Amino acid sequence: MKKIISVVGARPNFMKVAPIHRAFLNYRDKVNHLVCHTGQHYDEKMSKIFFEDLGMPHPDFYLGVGSGSHAEQTAKVMIEFEKILLGEKPELIIVVGDVNSTIACSLVATKLNIKTAHVEAGLRSFDRKMPEEINRILTDSISDFLFVSEESGLKNLKKEGIADSKVFFVGNVMIDSLIHHLTKSESSDVMKEYNLEPSKFILVTLHRPSNVDSEDFAKELLQLFNALSEKRKIIFPIHPRTKKNFLNFGFKPENDKILLTDPIGYIDFLSLTKNAELIITDSGGIQEESTYLGVQCITVRNNTERPVTVNVGTNHLAGRDLKKVEEVALNILSGNKKKGKIPELWDGKTAERIAEILVKKIA
Repeated sequence: MKKIISVVGARPNFMKVAPIHRAFLNYRDKVNHLVCHTGQHYDEKMSKIFFEDLGMPHPDFYLGVGSGSHAEQTAKVMIEFEKILLGEKPELIIVVGDVNSTIACSLVATKLNIKTAHVEAGLRSFDRKMPEEINRILTDSISDFLFVSEESGLKNLKKEGIADSKVFFVGNVMIDSLIHHLTKSESSDVMKEYNLEPSKFILVTLHRPSNVDSEDFAKELLQLFNALSEKRKIIFPIHPRTKKNFLNFGFKPENDKILLTDPIGYIDFLSLTKNAELIITDSGGIQEESTYLGVQCITVRNNTERPVTVNVGTNHLAGRDLKKVEEVALNILSGNKKKGKIPELWDGKTAERIAEILVKKIA
């Protein structure tokens, strides 16, 4: 029996590890799959998402590192995760995405000569001012198995000199979760709760410091929302840090067509994503989910590490000029919508491919 530990640290990680956990259940006679929650992001709503919405078991290990600077958080995870690895001695760890827990656990495992698999390898924004970009590059450079979600990842890893034998094009595990929960999302009451009509509202999610930590930018956002609310109702499930900043800035919606809500669970959020006419976001995962669902998405960033969502999907990379964002949004709302396609291997079977490869490699 081989022992594998998957690491989750932040909300998007949960949606990526859930299908991997399900896939390993098919190899119960060969693999003991455990889950370590670092506690990088943790509150009751996150807990509900993890245990109830995604049908995951309680984590086998909870590190409880909490928030802090990038250095503090990374250091705390490394110290606590090393204790787990020394005690459990797994054959392999799996890290997903690009959060601080991803690089921290990869470093610890590599120094203990424990193999590491990175899910969502090869994604690059080419913006090294983003902490996530540093985490991605470093994790890929020391991992033993690199599971790639889109063609750009293959090209990036080749350019960086990563051996082809380490790289596997398997598709997008986030889409596995979406497909698995799509039917369940149809029973959600969130549309009724907020009095929303399908394809007649705008869904907003913004959380990156470059977008929500500036008072000037917050004022511009309010102007954007006010302008767009003349055309459609807007719902904005607001990140706790964003909410704190906006309150400090005196950010208040000027009409009842702009709905600011607390964070929303995965199933309810999936219902909103599926039914939105337009999504305005700075989230990587939402760029992918909207592409799969064929929903128009505007990304408020100057770059994206997921170019397939723009080149193949329904994502519009509009930059951080909110006048440009407004122009693109009004164009979409007037009916000029991008026809996208579902990218290669985004078929709901990515986790199965990952589990099959790893079982063969470590058995």
